[in-house]
Amino acid sequence: MLFNQTEHKRFVVLGLDGLPASLALKWANKLPNLSRIAGKCDPISTELPELSPVNWTSFFTAQRPEKHGLYGFTSIDSKNYTLSINNFDQVLCPTIFDALGNNNLVSKIINLPNTYPAKPLRGMLISGFVADSFEKAVQPPFLLGPLRDAGYQLEADTSRGIMDPDYLFDQVALTLKGRLKALEMLWNDLAWDLFTIVFTETDRLFHFFYPAFEDENHPLYPKAAAFMQKWDHAIGAVLDKFEALPGEKKLISFADHGFATLETEVDLNTFLVQQGYLEYTQPAKDQWDSTIIAPSSKAFALDPGRIYIHTSDFARGEIESSQADKISAEIADKLMRLEFNGQRVMAQVLTKREAYGESPVGNPPDLICTAKPGFDLKAKFDRAEIFGFHGRTGTHTAQDAFFYSSDGQQISTMHQTGQIILDWFNITLPD
Repeated sequence: MLFNQTEHKRFVVLGLDGLPASLALKWANKLPNLSRIAGKCDPISTELPELSPVNWTSFFTAQRPEKHGLYGFTSIDSKNYTLSINNFDQVLCPTIFDALGNNNLVSKIINLPNTYPAKPLRGMLISGFVADSFEKAVQPPFLLGPLRDAGYQLEADTSRGIMDPDYLFDQVALTLKGRLKALEMLWNDLAWDLFTIVFTETDRLFHFFYPAFEDENHPLYPKAAAFMQKWDHAIGAVLDKFEALPGEKKLISFADHGFATLETEVDLNTFLVQQGYLEYTQPAKDQWDSTIIAPSSKAFALDPGRIYIHTSDFARGEIESSQADKISAEIADKLMRLEFNGQRVMAQVLTKREAYGESPVGNPPDLICTAKPGFDLKAKFDRAEIFGFHGRTGTHTAQDAFFYSSDGQQISTMHQTGQIILDWFNITLPD
């Protein structure tokens, strides 16, 4: 396809994973490129739950979870009770990239979470989290060689976590460097209509070292500041390229959720055990061992705040459907009264209908919990205490997600980011 460089209409998306709008404002006076976009538009709210796969999927489908079918990191098999990691295969509706391709428009995409395994599209795609195989993360396959030659790394190794700050900061520096090499590789021919690049490095660091980015007296603040300078350079590379584009153009930049300093993790399965709603057949092999859910259980939780009533929809479920609403109401009431050091933990506990309407697709939870800032909801199967710390210092928030639009357009929730793109190209999604 030949492109008219002056008349071509283009759209650019700069994803800044996990960036709170409030933190962006704090750093804007130290980072020249961030200052070009911070504080120009109001923050937005996430779709529920406030997880990366849920919200990035809402971006690239322009739909809420009840339409695309992603509700968390994991799914449970209703017959054998094993957990599996969700990915692009669980997305139950078309994407905006499909819609653009159907209109002969080209998309180029770098490091977009939940697009793994990569599927053919009109354009080029390098999948982001949860990509673990290079061969399955790239479309078209001929990109594999150049990316490997450039030292592109799919994901930072966070396995050493808070115990080895030097290693984790080095890891995210490597992945950020790779994103910029891919940017040069895919951008410069201008043979595209939509360009999307996501920097996930902030999210990886915030989980383990978030206080270091808020407090200049923190011992790791110098490392945080050095990383932010590299990150700001990467932002500037995208903004400079955007400004140099000929013709009609628009850019949006946004985060998939906010962040806050961790008060404590809150394990919902331990809460359900202590309240008599969940029983196990034996000790868990590990934190993911959902196979131990006993037939006598009335409910169980999956990450991060999803609670399922143990009805006959599950092979061992013994709860009658007629009892489900009553049990849900009991659990919701107890959760709304749950406190830690005198603070209420929950901001809200919604029923499936309240959160997702009358006919959500996929396997939505019966209750969806949203914690107040600082409380990190978990759903492990091997913990003995509801509250505790397990190697992290930062947690997601449903509010305060960063948003910027080059023309000042304002939105309120995550799925509208994808709709902005469709509107720009005058495309309507099929029902």
